[in-house]
Amino acid sequence: MEIVSALGVDSQLVQFIKLDGLLSAAVIVFIAWIVIRLISRSLDTLGDRITERRLLLKQVSLIIRFSLMILAGLLAANSVFDFSGQAIYGVAGLVFLGLGYAFKDVLSSVTAGFILMFDRPFQVGDRITFEGHYGEVQEIGIRKVQLVDLDDNIVSIPNSRFLSDTVSSANFGALHQMCVFSFFIGCNEDFELAKKLVAEATVASRYVYLDLPVKVYFSEGAVPDGAERFALQLTVKAYVFDGRYESAFGSDVHERVKRALRGANIRTAGEIEWGPSAPS
Repeated sequence: MEIVSALGVDSQLVQFIKLDGLLSAAVIVFIAWIVIRLISRSLDTLGDRITERRLLLKQVSLIIRFSLMILAGLLAANSVFDFSGQAIYGVAGLVFLGLGYAFKDVLSSVTAGFILMFDRPFQVGDRITFEGHYGEVQEIGIRKVQLVDLDDNIVSIPNSRFLSDTVSSANFGALHQMCVFSFFIGCNEDFELAKKLVAEATVASRYVYLDLPVKVYFSEGAVPDGAERFALQLTVKAYVFDGRYESAFGSDVHERVKRALRGANIRTAGEIEWGPSAPS
């Protein structure tokens, strides 16, 4: 500290910082925070009313937030720091070097946030899978990405993680997305009728997106319950009109299929008596 004082850095630093501008900087940051929240809520409300434009409005909200954050940061810095004079360069370099070392992880995430915004491996509103987490991207912030999973939990992931690890998007900017459901029936059941009933039940759902085809595939395989028994598997691939209704779509399709198979006396794998030697 004595060496720094001897070099006169402390006096330069005091001249570099405008103490009377701290209040102005705080007011600028506070106003920007209020404006960002109001714009975000307004666009989210508008997106709920105009469903087909919901993802577009989320993208607009993201761009506005980033722009206001940058503008507020520049105005606040201009209020606090004196950018005139020659001493500014040495003092600013010293300050930013210290800040860069102290907040290197934060700066890495901030830089990654800008990369995610312009490179766009996924967008706000996309439903993504990342390291075992699956959910809708609620926010791409300066430092982290927030997901809302199917249990309504908020999952926060640092932006920098997305630059090195694999992420998959189920809809990639589209409002609709594919959903895959599997049903298992006994090996001796009428699979042709079952396939027809599964397709009809899926098409009848209020959540299905009929602009894209509903497809049902048939195969044989083991029942995925840990028991060593085989069944006929019917896999349906269909699109939900809005990714937010993925869970509701799955529940509706499963209920309709169960009722249809029961009405046709087609037994599912769980309803078949496998005999005393079969695992329970």
